[in-house]
Amino acid sequence: MKSFEGKVAAVTGAGSGIGRELALEFARRGCHVAICCDRNMEGLQETADKARALGAEVTLERLDVSQRDAVYRWADKVVADHGKVNLLINNAGVELASTIEGVEIDDFKWLMDINFWGAVYGTKAFLPYLKEAGEGHIVNVSSVFGLVGVPSQGAYNSAKFALRGFTDSLREELDILDCGVSATSVHPGGIKTPIVRTGRISKSIRALGFDDTNFHEKFERGFITQADKAARKIIRAVEKNQRRALVGVDAYIYDAMARLFPGAYQPLIIAFTRMMLR
Repeated sequence: MKSFEGKVAAVTGAGSGIGRELALEFARRGCHVAICCDRNMEGLQETADKARALGAEVTLERLDVSQRDAVYRWADKVVADHGKVNLLINNAGVELASTIEGVEIDDFKWLMDINFWGAVYGTKAFLPYLKEAGEGHIVNVSSVFGLVGVPSQGAYNSAKFALRGFTDSLREELDILDCGVSATSVHPGGIKTPIVRTGRISKSIRALGFDDTNFHEKFERGFITQADKAARKIIRAVEKNQRRALVGVDAYIYDAMARLFPGAYQPLIIAFTRMMLR
């Protein structure tokens, strides 16, 4: 997809962060947008207002992506409102800091339902419409934590690794079908978004040496890339039809670690974690 003029993009988690910046960047390029989020409706309305000011036709929806039927209804509504859909950005996500031993199963399921199953539902609901449009692209936002495992992030790692595998398989199938639709797995590093502040933190991380009262403040020190820069990088990946997109210098570092030291990167992560805690 070389041009976004007159196309329609559906973006989840567009109330702030990468989702908002993607919606605005699409609008700047002449694309119309259908945006949704679950809780931050005030932020979603602000995104819509800004996108409309850029000349885009905008529809917005309160949507919990973990609810399969609701996602399918949204896909139907997007096409009914806009006449078609060409891009799906599965960006909605939540954060959970916990040890594997201490994680509550309900919390684990909550994260998986949003971060993994939300993208599965979105892909399944929108793919027939993308194929019908004759030109389409699915972007699944995984994470650098879909490349390497990290202490306190076992649930998040599980969802993002799963999403990476899901998207790789999807891309291979779409290439075989040669149906005009493609897919990209995106792996951002630390992006300046509120995801940690709005996530859940378990006291179990104290066993690792983390302070659960200021975890997000320390964690966010590693957020080095602005969301608007991340959005532009993702859109370039779509234009180039990349299979995988790394966002941020830190993402390239972690990717290199996983590639060069697949059996030895874990001690490096442990050493870095201990240094950070000190």
